[in-house]
Amino acid sequence: MIAIIDYDAGNIKSVEKVLQHLGQEAVITKDRDVILSSDKVILPGVGSFGDAMGKLRKYKLDQVIYDVVDKKIPFLGICLGLQLLFESSEETPGVSGLGLLKGKILRIPDCDGLKIPHMGWNSIEIKEGSRLFTGIPNQSYVYFVHSYYLKAEEEADVAASTHYSVDIHASVEHDNIFACQFHPEKSSEVGLKILQNFVSLQ
Repeated sequence: MIAIIDYDAGNIKSVEKVLQHLGQEAVITKDRDVILSSDKVILPGVGSFGDAMGKLRKYKLDQVIYDVVDKKIPFLGICLGLQLLFESSEETPGVSGLGLLKGKILRIPDCDGLKIPHMGWNSIEIKEGSRLFTGIPNQSYVYFVHSYYLKAEEEADVAASTHYSVDIHASVEHDNIFACQFHPEKSSEVGLKILQNFVSLQ
């Protein structure tokens, strides 16, 4: 079973639907015991960094996430779910993230001819050996919707990157922690393969 963490964020149902399409049992839940007894855990989300961290703390889901990571349960953050794994975000100065990985979330710099938020398809440079991207060709296109981007401190954590006004760390892998800034659930066949790779992790 795959637990999808429910912290009142947007875009959760679409992740559930894609997992069901892949033949997986998925449950949207705030229940600590359900989350910790799951085979895999996903933290999706669309919204603001500060509001999301407030909700995670309100529901005591921040501690559940730390326990998931400690138990080595494969964990996937999507979009805002990626950003929350890091230390801080320019979107909400003074609010600490989960701090599971080192790095900061920065605003995409203004650039002539580019719209912010960044909405649309971008190709990604995939690091060889990245488990989330097994069997996926380099420079595949995935779908982004964001105004803030990850600058990871540890280059070894970066699984894929892209460029939109600035170099963006688009995906990370660290032990049992995986995350994508883009939306695999909206990224057509490539996104389905990424989610299937996550589901298939041992």
